[in-house]
Amino acid sequence: MSEGLLFIGAKPFMNYVTGAVLQFTTKGASAVHIRARGKFIAKAVDVAEIATKRFLSTQAKVQSVMINSEQFKNEEGRDVRVSTIDIVLVKST
Repeated sequence: MSEGLLFIGAKPFMNYVTGAVLQFTTKGASAVHIRARGKFIAKAVDVAEIATKRFLSTQAKVQSVMINSEQFKNEEGRDVRVSTIDIVLVKST
């Protein structure tokens, strides 16, 4: 399978952009999934936009954006629901 997966977190923004670009250019990925939860959703959108519009303008595009939410128990034992986003970038044809 030649698909990459990037989980967006607290690392610097450009680390994720570089990761997405490298998946297409050196790893030969046909698709890259960018996933984020909660406060990192805005960073995931920015990563997808910068990667596709500035670095891979002729090589990749956004195929789909899926939003959802996950429910889990936090450290205090309370049920918590957090929003999620999954952005799929694919090679341009």
